[in-house]
Amino acid sequence: MKIQVLNNISKAGLDILEENKFVICGENEEDFSGIVLRSKNIFEAKYERSLFAISRAGAGTNNINVQNCSEKGIVVFNTPGANANAVKEMVICALILGKRDLVTGNKTLDSIDIDDLNDDEVAVEIESMKKQFVGQEVSEKKLCVLGLGAIGSLVASQAMSLGMQVQGYDPGLTVDVALGLPSTLIRCNSIEEALKDADYVSLHIPLNSETKGMINKKIFNSFKKDCVLVNFSRGGIVLEEDLIDALEKEKICKYITDFPTKKLLQRLKSKKDIIIFPHLGASTKESEENCARMACVQISNFLKFGKIENSVNFPNINSDTIAKHRIFITNKNHPGIISQVAETLANEKINILEFVNKSRGEFACNIIDSDEKFGDQTISKLLNINGVTNARVCY
Repeated sequence: MKIQVLNNISKAGLDILEENKFVICGENEEDFSGIVLRSKNIFEAKYERSLFAISRAGAGTNNINVQNCSEKGIVVFNTPGANANAVKEMVICALILGKRDLVTGNKTLDSIDIDDLNDDEVAVEIESMKKQFVGQEVSEKKLCVLGLGAIGSLVASQAMSLGMQVQGYDPGLTVDVALGLPSTLIRCNSIEEALKDADYVSLHIPLNSETKGMINKKIFNSFKKDCVLVNFSRGGIVLEEDLIDALEKEKICKYITDFPTKKLLQRLKSKKDIIIFPHLGASTKESEENCARMACVQISNFLKFGKIENSVNFPNINSDTIAKHRIFITNKNHPGIISQVAETLANEKINILEFVNKSRGEFACNIIDSDEKFGDQTISKLLNINGVTNARVCY
């Protein structure tokens, strides 16, 4: 069984694929059953029925057409939390840089003509520069964290250890995540409430149709005037035209992001109200290895056993193998499909030893174990059931 690997995936992940007897192939190969990738944009790609899973070594899946995959029964995985510590460290760094102009201070040293100066004269020159870069500490300042998932909750906790007051908002907050949040974090009921009097705002929200451009002119009107906005989530969450307008009108004092665009880079040449990094948030050896391992373990377990964990479009599902053979089926979550599946297998003289069904919104998936072999004819008949989107024998 082939797995197509796009981007540079850490050897730690590739070793897992090889240990599980998968054949690793490149971009020009055909008839692959899975894809492992990082940031390569495959949103417009067209795939045959032989593709069953895509595993993204990272949290965001906006480079994958998830809805299209769901319709075709292709399970899409991500790796939530695998790069969380790396991004958290970068965000904390950004918060400190927000009101301490350390970047410009460092660059200014390049302007000193040291050829004709002795050490004492260099010291005097540097001392005179210090006054330009007097900053503010983050301790006792107020931080708003929008999105309290794996990264946002770590940022909130770390910021508190630095003496910051933290308030957060997350409309999709689960009970499990809420129980893990620091007890002193103030949970708000709206973005506007969370933004109130915040000296810093850090975004930790996924980019999708609902969140694209959500930080816009209306929201900027709720920002404290000298606020620093930190975005290590996704560039598209912030409406760029409204951001530049907010900077021009000094509705916020600085924007720090990991997502360069042409307009932002142009502004960077003449203004000091933007700090941009070249998408370095998760660029650590540890993070890349964690993401690769997690992505490759998940796709391996799915292709071999039908196990789903951390899918963005299908429910988690798992069961111990109790028979010689197993199939995995995806379907639209409509009445009557499961009974047709069972009837089809009965007609094929296949005795079901275990049937596990899980649903998530408009889609569902199934694991079926039997001591009878599932032949190509059986799979073909299952695929012909109206509402079944994919079916395969587990590896």
